[in-house]
Amino acid sequence: MHDLVEFAVNRALELGADYAEARFEEKQGTFLAMKNGNPEGLGILADKGIGVRVLVNGGMGFASTNVLTKESIARTVERAIKMAKAAAKLRKEPIKFSEEDFHEVYYEVKMRKDIRDVPPEEKLEILKKIEEEVTSTNANVPMRFLRYNDFIWHKIFMNNEGALVESVIPRVSVMYNLVVFENGQMEQAPFVQRAFSGGLELIEKDEPWERARREVETLKKIIVEGKRPPEGKVDLVLAPEVVGIAVHESVGHPYELDRIMGREAAQAGESFVKPDMLGERIGSDVVTVIEDPTIPNSWGFYLYDDEGVKARPRYLIRNGIITEFLMNREYAAKLGLKSNAAARAINYNREPIIRMANTYLAPGDYTFEELIEDVKLGVYMVSFNEWNIDDRRYQQRYIGREAYLIENGEIKYPVRRPILEITTKGLWSSVDAVGREVEFFPGTCGKGEPGQGVPVWMGGAHARLRDIPLRRP
Repeated sequence: MHDLVEFAVNRALELGADYAEARFEEKQGTFLAMKNGNPEGLGILADKGIGVRVLVNGGMGFASTNVLTKESIARTVERAIKMAKAAAKLRKEPIKFSEEDFHEVYYEVKMRKDIRDVPPEEKLEILKKIEEEVTSTNANVPMRFLRYNDFIWHKIFMNNEGALVESVIPRVSVMYNLVVFENGQMEQAPFVQRAFSGGLELIEKDEPWERARREVETLKKIIVEGKRPPEGKVDLVLAPEVVGIAVHESVGHPYELDRIMGREAAQAGESFVKPDMLGERIGSDVVTVIEDPTIPNSWGFYLYDDEGVKARPRYLIRNGIITEFLMNREYAAKLGLKSNAAARAINYNREPIIRMANTYLAPGDYTFEELIEDVKLGVYMVSFNEWNIDDRRYQQRYIGREAYLIENGEIKYPVRRPILEITTKGLWSSVDAVGREVEFFPGTCGKGEPGQGVPVWMGGAHARLRDIPLRRP
């Protein structure tokens, strides 16, 4: 495919492009589902094509094709050029890209247990094992939906500025949606996912069947033993799952520079963050939020983004100070900066836009016992069932699923659906201590028009918040 990618770039330059890039992508994989113990079929993923993006006179054009012949690619390049010329006439300000250092590189994620060598029957055994563990509990679980996915993601990216990046990244995941019904009451673990970049050995090591069993036992305990949470100002300890959704929604999204500059306003909302807020305090000294695509075996893993820029950890907040935005080449150029490799596309037929990868609250110095030992009255929120945030990513609400009362430094009984409503600055300014251990949770982050759902991790360490107003359902 290298020759077709190179052909696309050269043809674009022949037709007058000031800048040209081509990206080949291929995905091959399988998925299996099981509902209430019954297998629901096998799906096969097989998709490949080439996307072409060009700049002509400051206008941008993008086109794609899944017909991999020189004739089809030539027509695709012509469409992209035509779109760019039309866009240039309408733009008040020409699009420019930041100057970057590019490389010729190949990288892949190795698998100890190659998903291509494992038959579907063996993959189905993972779902059967989850089913067995869940139904072995003494809880009534009338709805059990389980899903297994894997695919190999092969990319070749080339531009006319010296980039040639080829990557092969396998991704594997298991998801479950479980409903527990006891004493006329229902609790749910909605679409819990475990996901990695690598081979099947990562799922086996993670033991999602054990996680699912513990989840069911916890949901039953909440129904049987759960009480109303305290109301009013209390201390709050957030576990990594809740911290993860908070950093993703209230830090990651509003720090996307295309959202900050207004491109996403009509699609995914605005941002309370402004370009001149770099260097401004948004949280306490113990709050550092990192966005890092390079974490080995992470769900959002990559070493080079879809503009050919080498990836690195991005420190969005360092010791409470806003220090960096998520940027691609176009928006980095607007601030006179270099890209920090945040350009991602979900497929060959989507343009690369600014996206998160793995966003987390950096660890601190506290053990879990130290976080709760001087809490006189508080709540430990382990997981959530619902979250809401406004389109500027400032006002937000999180409703706990698994949560416990903390009283005089001890964890007591479960509490049902504690509600945290707070502003972004209020949340991160209230953190006075952060735990030592980091844990990640996978998700699919949506953005763009047409929509692009990309794999991400979110998480971090435990965080303690002081004097937080808590609400009851």
